[in-house]
Amino acid sequence: MKKVVTNKNTVMSEVMHDFIVRQVKVLDLLLVTLPFALVWIFYYGERIAAPYYRNGNLLIIVLFAVLYTTYGRIYDGFLISYLRISEMIYSQAIAAIVSDLIMYILIWFLARHIANPLPLLGALGLQLLAVTIWSTLAHRWYFRTFPPLKSVIVYDMREGLEKVIEKHELSKKFRIVKTLQTKECLRDLTVLDGIECVFVSGVHSHERTAILKYCIANDIQMYVIPQVGDILMSAARNMHMLHLPVLCVRRYCPRLEFLVVKRLFDIVVSGTALIVLSPVFLVTAVMIKRCDGGPVFYRQRRLTKDGREFMIYKFRSMRVDAEKDGVARLSTGEKDDRITPVGRFIRAHRIDELPQLLNILSGSLSIVGPRPERPEIAEQYEREMPEFRLRLQAKAGLTGYAQVYGKYNTTPYDKLQMDLMYIAHASFAEDLKIMFATVKILFIPESTEGIDEGKTTA
Repeated sequence: MKKVVTNKNTVMSEVMHDFIVRQVKVLDLLLVTLPFALVWIFYYGERIAAPYYRNGNLLIIVLFAVLYTTYGRIYDGFLISYLRISEMIYSQAIAAIVSDLIMYILIWFLARHIANPLPLLGALGLQLLAVTIWSTLAHRWYFRTFPPLKSVIVYDMREGLEKVIEKHELSKKFRIVKTLQTKECLRDLTVLDGIECVFVSGVHSHERTAILKYCIANDIQMYVIPQVGDILMSAARNMHMLHLPVLCVRRYCPRLEFLVVKRLFDIVVSGTALIVLSPVFLVTAVMIKRCDGGPVFYRQRRLTKDGREFMIYKFRSMRVDAEKDGVARLSTGEKDDRITPVGRFIRAHRIDELPQLLNILSGSLSIVGPRPERPEIAEQYEREMPEFRLRLQAKAGLTGYAQVYGKYNTTPYDKLQMDLMYIAHASFAEDLKIMFATVKILFIPESTEGIDEGKTTA
């Protein structure tokens, strides 16, 4: 009986925790929405072609709030307990900028002329100040109010998770009190008594299930670092067959409507982007040509759906003789002396990737999908990870799940898992989310870091 009471108390504390944190997040929404509301009511609302009244003004303000909330979630800006203060500020700032930009375009249409941007820029300044103050105070409040969770790491094939937690400053959220090998934990599961959170890393499904059951029964949170099989199973379709619950898993096979809409979207976006960015193409081509007189574009053989090969286009960022010995090598980032001065600039700002819009327009590439790998590099990975070829179920993309949520030097095994996560849950909504989330990483230096030569697995 006592155990049941403890369980109820734990559930209630979690409910109250979630409720309080939600109210703090609502405060952020109000602080960011207020500056826009003021400039709309006292400036733009009076200058549109057909001025709105109270309900119309309220609808415009609510639209901004919805946009900010949506982009804030896409950019993970509200994760108080998981992000650094700087990460929250950056994510929310991007969300506010994108939301203001969309509303400014809407104001154009409503005013039927180019509206004065200065009031909205002033509002943006107040919004950035608000998110800075809120992020700082909310972060400090959270960790003063909620102590770190007493946590245990259970590992088998993959150890060192405690170092990753420390590196990302999550020790404020999780206090690692014990690190156990799987056999040690299973020998006596009561070692988890009194623990609030368990991390399971690289543990086989049978052993992991035993730990999971114990955690569920004893109100212990459990975080699982998945394996490839787990991600493949996440795509399973629930069925009732033979009077039994059945999970149906099959190879990536999206609906025809999705493929048609995705292709039409690729054509429209890539065609529009090529027109809008044509000045950037011209300036970049001149810079590369003046740097060393070599070719502007770089063509490279890559793999896409079902292992088909195609030639990908990039602005050349390395010396002409970067691979004169014929050996394919991954870039090592800033340490790579093969990169030209112009190449460092265009890589840092992702400009070198722009010619891939031509690949998207021609149909050899999509906007969103697993990044295409070179056949030689893919062959190296497949020697150690035969499952690496599972990435080739879907057409390759300019950006993808691994690019948004990983880094350039994320291990190939982890990138594989991220790509399979996308393939398992591919949808047009997911494509849009990844596209918008890509904006966030454009100005993050660590997302362009190199990978150590020869490093292939976790």
